[in-house]
Amino acid sequence: MINKPTHNALQLTVAIIKPHILQAPHLIKAIREIILSNKFYVIRTKRTKLTGKLAGELYVEHKNKFFYNRLITFMCSGPIDVHVLAHHNAIQLWRDLMGPTKSYQARFTSPDTIRGKHGLSDTRNAVHGSDSPESAEKEALILFPEFSIRQWYKDEEKYFINGKVVFNKENFVHRAA
Repeated sequence: MINKPTHNALQLTVAIIKPHILQAPHLIKAIREIILSNKFYVIRTKRTKLTGKLAGELYVEHKNKFFYNRLITFMCSGPIDVHVLAHHNAIQLWRDLMGPTKSYQARFTSPDTIRGKHGLSDTRNAVHGSDSPESAEKEALILFPEFSIRQWYKDEEKYFINGKVVFNKENFVHRAA
């Protein structure tokens, strides 16, 4: 389980910046500023291009939905930025910052959210975020197979809780100091 039962525990979530955003460096910068200004720790980060297999694993719960093929095709159409973020209540905080899944709805009901500002359609809605601790753990394992969540909680979380970390701006990642 990704959550720890202690009061001060940090929660991890996966954030994906979608392909159309990576075509506009000023939008990448704006979303990164949102991440940092909301005091998320960036635990892991990378730019990658999804294969159909990986995209299928990420979005398996949508396999029988009408938009599945469109989503997989889009997510494989260009590079994405992938982050593991940490914060107290990280999943809900990131979801609140993203806004509604449907970009058209977000423009009217939540215009100050990431999707309200930068989403183009339901598929090209700028960002993805885990919807539960279980999906965060699954997504982190798919996207960062070398990253052990349990090991991070055991060895590194304490540094983040105590603020003993440094931020590497060039690599957009926090590390234990």
